Amino acid sequence: MTLNVGGLGGERVSLWRNRNFNIFLVIQALSVGGDSFSLIAIPLLLLRETGSVVQMGVLTGLSGAASLLTGFFAGLIADRLDRKKLLITCDILRGALYALVPIVWSFSPQIWLLYVIVPTAAAIGMVFQVTYVTVVPSLVDREQLTQANGRLYAVYATAGVGGPAFAGLISQAFGPAVALGIDAATFGVSAIGLLFVRLRASTDAVARGSMLEGARFLWGHPVLRSLTILLTFYIFLTTGLDDIVIYYLKHDLAQNDDAVGLVLACAAAGSIGGAAVVARVRKLLGFGTTWITAVALSGATVACVGLRPGAIGIAAIMVGFLLGGAVAGICSQSLRQEVTPNHLLGRVTSAFWTIHYALGPLGAALLTLAVSQYGVPWTMLTAGIGMALIGLLGTLTPIRQPRPEVRQPTPETNEA
Repeated sequence: MTLNVGGLGGERVSLWRNRNFNIFLVIQALSVGGDSFSLIAIPLLLLRETGSVVQMGVLTGLSGAASLLTGFFAGLIADRLDRKKLLITCDILRGALYALVPIVWSFSPQIWLLYVIVPTAAAIGMVFQVTYVTVVPSLVDREQLTQANGRLYAVYATAGVGGPAFAGLISQAFGPAVALGIDAATFGVSAIGLLFVRLRASTDAVARGSMLEGARFLWGHPVLRSLTILLTFYIFLTTGLDDIVIYYLKHDLAQNDDAVGLVLACAAAGSIGGAAVVARVRKLLGFGTTWITAVALSGATVACVGLRPGAIGIAAIMVGFLLGGAVAGICSQSLRQEVTPNHLLGRVTSAFWTIHYALGPLGAALLTLAVSQYGVPWTMLTAGIGMALIGLLGTLTPIRQPRPEVRQPTPETNEA
């Protein structure tokens, strides 16, 4: 039986007519548009004050570590608490944290503050992201999940096109700290907008058991287990890529802040394209072929940095990388939502992200260290080849199945 989650009827409605989903879509697009400011502003702020790519990597690594530690219990929080209120609280807290940067910088720059604010905001962001994944199935029907995730990803990416470009211009004119202030304001807008979103009541079992229930479910599902293992190494190779690209544009190519923003804004076209086609491609080729091809494509494009391209070439490479990442990520997230019971979805998502982000902080630190020793082209060539091999390894695992969503996993769960 299908439910009209956007209205009061009992028939399925299209996503275009789903009021709650569309409100959620718009307010999160605004938030992501502002959040792209921090993606540009934080590395630029640190680079402007210290000139060190290693410190950029360390800060990224600390943020990843904070997300990782939070991931151990984020799913349990999402499964036990009111998810809508939790999203609102996370937005308010992150907005308050980022607002501190322009306030403090108006008196005197304090680099140490970034090492407190950024990891703390990343930890809160992990709780938000886990909860966000659990909310989508309460807004749309199961058969619409890939389409809904694709539309969310596409709108987010579209918002991210203007965000980096505007962030670069603001940073160049007024400084990166001001750009972070704008990001703080968008979190406030998002929190207010969430008040108008109504979630479908769950008829699933009451959330019980420990944090380990999510990990047990993952291990009991062959495809999710394989995805978790391969993505752990994929994240190891990709966590520090934004920092490296920004460093390459600033250091090797001597580009201004606004040029950095424009390059990353153009690159967002890859995310938009991937999100626009993923539902049709998955329906045509099946899950396995779609995911494997997308990951291999993202790695192959990153390896092209070894050819020492200019700014336009970097933009084109990032288009390919983000296109492949979007398709693979949407497929992976949709599959988890399709096969996981609602009362376990928070813990499954938390376990999935915690495990596959485990090597991310180390990867960010090592890749940026490799850049300082061997340069960007060699480092990115090696990382890209590794990413492509990870995708190809998927052909040797249950990931290669065309329709794993129709298989019912039977892991033992403690639902007493």
